[in-house]
Amino acid sequence: MKKENLKLKDNDFAKKLTSLIVPMTLQNFVFALIPVSDSLMLVALNQDAMSAVSLSAQIMMVLNLFLFGITSGANMFAAQYWGKGDKRSIERVAAYSVFLTIPVMLLFFLAAIFTPRALISIYSNVPEIINYGESYLRIVSFAYIFMSLAMLFESVLKNTGFVKHCTVISIISVFLNIALNAVFIFGLLGAPRMEAAGAALATTISNGFACFSCLFFLIKKCSVKIRFKDIFKLDLGLRKDFSKYSAPYLANQLLWGIGFTMISVIIGHLGSDATAANSIVFIIKDVVSCLCYALGGGGAIVVGNELGANRFDTGKEYGDRILRIAIISGLILGILTALSTPIVVRFVNLSPVAIGYLKAMMYMNAYYICGRSINCVVIGGILGAGGDTKFGFICDTITMWAFIVPVGMLAAFVWHLPVIVVYFILNLDEMIKIPVVLLHYKKYKWVKNIVNKVA
Repeated sequence: MKKENLKLKDNDFAKKLTSLIVPMTLQNFVFALIPVSDSLMLVALNQDAMSAVSLSAQIMMVLNLFLFGITSGANMFAAQYWGKGDKRSIERVAAYSVFLTIPVMLLFFLAAIFTPRALISIYSNVPEIINYGESYLRIVSFAYIFMSLAMLFESVLKNTGFVKHCTVISIISVFLNIALNAVFIFGLLGAPRMEAAGAALATTISNGFACFSCLFFLIKKCSVKIRFKDIFKLDLGLRKDFSKYSAPYLANQLLWGIGFTMISVIIGHLGSDATAANSIVFIIKDVVSCLCYALGGGGAIVVGNELGANRFDTGKEYGDRILRIAIISGLILGILTALSTPIVVRFVNLSPVAIGYLKAMMYMNAYYICGRSINCVVIGGILGAGGDTKFGFICDTITMWAFIVPVGMLAAFVWHLPVIVVYFILNLDEMIKIPVVLLHYKKYKWVKNIVNKVA
């Protein structure tokens, strides 16, 4: 009888996790195709145009960090409330997430549309890159609004059983983006030839499609709604609990993310060849990491559901299994990254110096991806499922701001070390965190229900 129960539990775990990570991985992958499309089309025109769009995307990434911090906090509660069967509380959490998102969304929109040149100048001092980046940011600023709202709508849909619907929307949105890239970048089908600005317009239109599609499913199909009356309603109990568990996570995302963009700032000031090579590698990282992000997001929901239903032993067991999957998949993805180097080099049109940088950077990312897989799943997924967010904040902040950024800046601008040595230093963060992350995980402080007290 015990053997049968164990088999049923194994099947249940596999079914739950697969139903989440397969569509999430696919969704992440198709999203990663957008910068691939941008780079392949723009680098055929101009290396500086490609670099400008890649660096401008860092600003969207910073916005994403805010949004990811807010939605991850919402997901933390929504997963446990869903396991508890409390739909009304999910609605309250979703509405509060909208309240937090609105000012952030508007701030980035206004900065990109009115001060684009100042923003892109943070990442590069090359005049050509700055000019391309300015035209790109003015147009893509409207995508910030659509993307912000779409992430909020998706957060509700994914936590209430509509993962596949979100994936379908994402796939259509991405291929729409790629098609429009070709039209507006090169001026096809009677459209004006816009180059970098064309990539921005394609991104804006496709994000608008995703936003309104998610809104349609939320209104017509989902049993959980985002109610306007709840957005500005003062709910001190919810805000206190949300802040307690989500504030460290949000702070972690911001400090880590700003530190991560500082890596692009440092490399962006090492010359156009280093910038171009790093732009390509940055895209490869995101493509290869699709499974890592999905495993972290899916794991958070699966574990959170069990913790919210007070099935602590099952939640702990699921966490252990997901961690083992993260280690194995990280090793495989790292090997695949190294093996893909000759293929990537064949399909990019860079200068000989940039190609040399690209090869070395690709091989270094074999170990980086392995570390990212483990840390993304543990810090961004399992620990967050049980509200253990302070550890990730402390760990990532110390790693990034006490070591990676200051030592990287010294290596680049004071010691004037070779570009590849600087790059090696800047990409050590994921590996040096692993021992501490695994040690903390094994303390199982994350095995707890965080919604019992929230009414």
